[in-house]
Amino acid sequence: MKFLPFATALLCLPGTLLAAPAEREDALKLPDVLISASRQVESRGTTSTANTVFTRDDIDRLQPSSLTDLLTRVPGVQVAPTGGRISLPGIFIRGTKAAQSLVLVDGVRIANATSGDSGLQFLNVDQIERVEVLRGSRSALYGSDAIGGVIQIFTRRSTGDGLQPRLRLAMGSQQTWQRSLGLSGDDGQTRFNLGASLDETAGIDSTGPSFASDGDHDAYRNKSFNLSVSHRFDRFEAGINLLDSRGRSEYDNPFGRFDPITFDSFGQEPYTDFTVSSLGTFLDAQLSDSWHSRLELSHGENRDRKRDKLSDDGSVFNTYRDQLTWQNDLALSERHSLLVGADAYQDRVHGSTDFDEDSRWNRAAFIQHRFVGERFSTELGVRRDQNQQFGGQTTWSGSLTVPVNANNDVLLSYSEGFRAPTFNDLYYPLFSNPDLDPERSKSYEVQWRSQLAQNSRLEASVYRTDLRDAIIFGEGSIPRNVASARIEGFELALHQELFGWQGQVGLALIDPRDRDSGHTLARRARRTFSMDLDRQFEQFSLGGSWQAVSSSYDDETNRNRLGGYGLLGLRGAWAATPQLRLELKLDNLLDKDYSRALYSYAGDSQRYQEEGRIWLLALTWTPEL
Repeated sequence: MKFLPFATALLCLPGTLLAAPAEREDALKLPDVLISASRQVESRGTTSTANTVFTRDDIDRLQPSSLTDLLTRVPGVQVAPTGGRISLPGIFIRGTKAAQSLVLVDGVRIANATSGDSGLQFLNVDQIERVEVLRGSRSALYGSDAIGGVIQIFTRRSTGDGLQPRLRLAMGSQQTWQRSLGLSGDDGQTRFNLGASLDETAGIDSTGPSFASDGDHDAYRNKSFNLSVSHRFDRFEAGINLLDSRGRSEYDNPFGRFDPITFDSFGQEPYTDFTVSSLGTFLDAQLSDSWHSRLELSHGENRDRKRDKLSDDGSVFNTYRDQLTWQNDLALSERHSLLVGADAYQDRVHGSTDFDEDSRWNRAAFIQHRFVGERFSTELGVRRDQNQQFGGQTTWSGSLTVPVNANNDVLLSYSEGFRAPTFNDLYYPLFSNPDLDPERSKSYEVQWRSQLAQNSRLEASVYRTDLRDAIIFGEGSIPRNVASARIEGFELALHQELFGWQGQVGLALIDPRDRDSGHTLARRARRTFSMDLDRQFEQFSLGGSWQAVSSSYDDETNRNRLGGYGLLGLRGAWAATPQLRLELKLDNLLDKDYSRALYSYAGDSQRYQEEGRIWLLALTWTPEL
């Protein structure tokens, strides 16, 4: 790439010019800080963005079955897979579609450049240290795709001083087996984490009446590897982060395989060989008392090879992305700070389908000013993207924070967003439109944050997002910039500790409408509610979860209705020794029969089935060395 010589030169800067930070890596363990909102470490209480943070301690306590299961606890985030925990999920942040939210792994974009799918369902939760979810557009800092928000996953990091090994074994419903092992260490200067895992499950039959080949259970196998290494020199810190998940996922195709000559349909037994990987390196330096600089160079891959056990049908869609980001944080005075940066990335496509264009570059510069005063605080940011295919795009954001008193803040904000068309939108043979413009958005939000008591915090948001030039597939399945939408919503998050119980409540009310037809956007429930309660009893812990989702529509014309549902889960753990921990969880305890997506078969709408009651028993061993 054109920026690689520039990156190499910066990485070779002499250490005498740099001072040691190490603040960012330490912050990954802390629940009350945020990194993604301003691409730097800051207090969650001072950021202007509505956010949710899950640390490794939260993940261990909640025992989520997958990353998408964890995301269902975020107010304003809905997950709608097409049957089973490993099926393709639709992830809607504040009513926007999956491709309109940016997904990062250690700062690396991982979405497939052809379909826009991020492959979140393939990321192993055991390889994750931290998850940050930003609700609301952040295109003024991140550029394309961040209309609905940003999900950033940080890979597993070291757990403490010295060497810390760990081993986890689990078994559960649907012939589920999970094995993972890891080793981390920290000697004060060098810290590392090395982890590997293997997950397997027989899955379920997610489709109803269809071809006989669809009556089997859809198995899943995932091999994941994680490596993070960083070293503190006298005056700077450098490191590398790697995450690689690959395996095989079987799925049902109730539509079958169509023979264009005989006009007959045949059953299939399709599966996908997948790879989602990210590799990033960084150089973090405190150049002076008021100047902090960070350079990141990364590479991401999203590979997808579909095959069929009953035929020679198959397809390959592989995308590769190289990225360079240089960010500078300047403390201009006690009250004024400035963030200045630039990034560039290049997408490349390789597969069985010939595109008219198979690569594109994007270059951008961004700047954000922050003022922190006694009576009010402000934030103003702008970013300019220049893309090889769709040209230039400028996005703005601004916020005003007014402290009502010591325990209450009111925030007003405005943000713009955009999403660049994918390679499929622009160049897929016979079903594309090379003249598409980016999708655009404008968002307005009012937030109230209140520290109700020492152990009680309430956060509420009211927002509106206007979308224009939205891409839909019209006559002949050709994409066009014709749709517009208006999304209005209310979110509430409550964190409460009472009588030893730790509770989190999330509520979201949303009205996502197509402005032309007045219809509700597909697969967006108007009301969602989640609650988690946990308590520690010396060596024992006990917890429960309740999730309620109202009805929605599976189609844009609002003819096919999906019923609402409520799910109850229980979990418990026993620390038999300081090194040995046993966990047991039950999901969908009431064995609720529900569906989050439909498909059409023989002219009728059928439901993709979700899993019923499932259990998982796990053992974690962390011996001392």
